[in-house]
Amino acid sequence: MSVPVRKILSLAGDGIGTEVMTATRRVMDWFQSTGRVKFEITEGLIGGASYDVHKVPLTDDTIKQAMASDAVLLACIGGPQYDTLPYELRPERGLLRLRKEMGLFANLRPAIVMDALAAASSLKADLVRGLDIMIVRELIGGAYFGEPRGIENLPNGARRGYNTMAYATHEIQRVARAAFELARKRNKRLCSVDKANVLEASVVWRDEVTKLHKAEYADIELSHMYVDNCAMQLVRTPKQFDVILTENLFGDILSDLASMMTGSLGMLPSASLGAVAADGRQAALYEPVHGSAPDIAGKGIANPLAMISSFGMMLKYSLGMGAEADLLDKAMQNVLSAGIRTGDIIEPGQTPVSTNAMADAIVAELKKLAK
Repeated sequence: MSVPVRKILSLAGDGIGTEVMTATRRVMDWFQSTGRVKFEITEGLIGGASYDVHKVPLTDDTIKQAMASDAVLLACIGGPQYDTLPYELRPERGLLRLRKEMGLFANLRPAIVMDALAAASSLKADLVRGLDIMIVRELIGGAYFGEPRGIENLPNGARRGYNTMAYATHEIQRVARAAFELARKRNKRLCSVDKANVLEASVVWRDEVTKLHKAEYADIELSHMYVDNCAMQLVRTPKQFDVILTENLFGDILSDLASMMTGSLGMLPSASLGAVAADGRQAALYEPVHGSAPDIAGKGIANPLAMISSFGMMLKYSLGMGAEADLLDKAMQNVLSAGIRTGDIIEPGQTPVSTNAMADAIVAELKKLAK
């Protein structure tokens, strides 16, 4: 039986990116060693790392590599040394351009609390134990991409910054359809989050989600919630949610809020997906939610689990290897249950392990489970 060859573009980025990517490659190497899959991995630059070499945060060649890959695996970008660059040259612009060029309109951010980490959450353990939320964030529209935008000098010497939040029917429907499909495979509950009481863009958002629900997804329980109330409810009773659908800016904020329920930003993966092409291929990028953490970069203490979990999402959503994704999830749960932790999720009486030691523990557990 031939082994499928999957083309992967690896973008380590900045800060702790190289460390967590190296740890993830150890896990990828194990899956290759089992003969289940063969990875053809190409490495590229993005963010500050790209600027340092090419004076732009993302090159056309890297975009071409991304478009030719089965999936892109990205770590993190940014750092204080780039804060004084012109806006269009900052590391974040490279990531935004990559998402836009690849057409990655649906961002999937699971917030799952493993039993072993319930006590590490910033909320009471009984509120988060067993938590399993999927946040679906629209990724290439809204205030982050809307025009007009800019900064202007006013006649009185002051400055004014402005952005445009705008959504059209097709932009709303395509991400809403992705969220409804996910809800159908889960507990059939979807909460659409907006600010329709004050924003016209949210009025259209709510109307279009409601129309799509009535036309195609009447079997799904749909509710609507204002974003400020949703933030409060996530802290108050988070397990009331199953799938949360929201626009770009709100999703950025809510998913970071949800991350702290899991114990650490170092625990949250994400998948960004585009439309399925006629040949069946789907543009996809996988990345942890956390940033580049320059304060700990180079120390070998970063938590690689969000990066490794992002690889797990790649197995599931891009490579059709759901059983392998489940195996990886089980291995991570077992390692955490055994008390093996990095410093960000450590509990009293435990000794933190390094980034690579965490990866090695997961590989060791995969070997046990695979017997």
